[in-house]
Amino acid sequence: METSSSLPAIFPSTDEIMEEAETVSLVRVSSLPSGFPSQQRRRRVGNNTASLGALPRRQQFGREIGHAAAETYLLTRLSFKLLSYLGVGYRWITRLLALALYAMLLMPGFLQVAYDYFFSSQVRRSVVYGDQPRNRLDLYLPTNSDELKPVVIFVTGGAWIIGYKAWGSLLGLHLAERDIIVACIDYRNFPQGTISDMVNDVSQGIAFICNNIVEFGGDPNKIYLMGQSAGAHVSACALLQQAVKESRGESISWSMSQINAYFGLSGGYNLLKLVDHFHGRGLYRSIFLSIMEGEKGMEQFSPEIIVQNPGISSAVSLLPRIILFHGTSDYSIPSHASKIFVDTLRKVGAEADLILYDGKTHTDLFLQDPLRGGKDEFFDYLIGFIHANDKEALAKDAMAPPRRRFVPEILLRLAGKVSPF
Repeated sequence: METSSSLPAIFPSTDEIMEEAETVSLVRVSSLPSGFPSQQRRRRVGNNTASLGALPRRQQFGREIGHAAAETYLLTRLSFKLLSYLGVGYRWITRLLALALYAMLLMPGFLQVAYDYFFSSQVRRSVVYGDQPRNRLDLYLPTNSDELKPVVIFVTGGAWIIGYKAWGSLLGLHLAERDIIVACIDYRNFPQGTISDMVNDVSQGIAFICNNIVEFGGDPNKIYLMGQSAGAHVSACALLQQAVKESRGESISWSMSQINAYFGLSGGYNLLKLVDHFHGRGLYRSIFLSIMEGEKGMEQFSPEIIVQNPGISSAVSLLPRIILFHGTSDYSIPSHASKIFVDTLRKVGAEADLILYDGKTHTDLFLQDPLRGGKDEFFDYLIGFIHANDKEALAKDAMAPPRRRFVPEILLRLAGKVSPF
């Protein structure tokens, strides 16, 4: 089976597709000595922000328009290149049409979120964390910067093929409103890379946050790792890979002790059990095997299988608390995938919990419910967990106004009917 080294180079290079995006909104941060006072680090960021604010308004607007154009160009070009690689099959055509209709119905909300993503001063787009294509991340910063904030590192989904850091913008904006910094990591997708590239990218992004987030006002002792769908799988692999390295005394760039908890949303953790299910839904077995670097790769990158290896019991003991969330009406990745993984983790001595949401689909918890506004059981749980030991933050959460509605209920219901997920 072909691996990344033998895949056709059908995607544009970094220089071609990211040059404009980098020049209009690139932020590069270098690590400071560990003894450097955090107040001075934060002051440095504030000065950078102030200098940006001093730019003429017309020049700022031009920069934002340029960045928006570059991002749109990137997504469009990658989409067409991917389609040409996959071919035009019946299942892909029907799912693409369903996806287009789904997006049209939710467009009122997408446009509002996109405006905030591109023009909010609290969003730092395309921060460089590595030297590979798409080694960028977005930061969502609270308006209140009087003290160090907890941090959520978020890894987006997208079937290992269409993932993109901006998919986490709604979650990032909402958590930032509650004084939580969110870092959405972008990583190479197939066919630009295969699963080992994705895991390595995500691990490098985590390392960047652990080592540099204090410069943006984040608390390096209150970091949480979260992934959704394929992002839950990739981030779980990165977490386990790091635990194994640390247990063996290998050189590491971040420590398991820095991760307070892992949140997995609608993820799949045993690829051998899911490959036929994915094939039936249009992610054909041949493509999936290429993504996962063959049959052996599916086993090597299945967290549920990895933790059962008695040779890594010391690595399992290093894992943070793991909490998995899943909707019972998820047809993209059935909820039993999370249930079995939690049962397996408990058997090997890890601390793991499962929270099921009755009747929720693959995208309800992550997209439709946040667009609906108001109270949200999943969002409230996240906030309560992260702020559990901060009485002042909990008091502010209790007084926070309900989240605003982005999309009329009728459009949300229709989107749920046609959703390809």
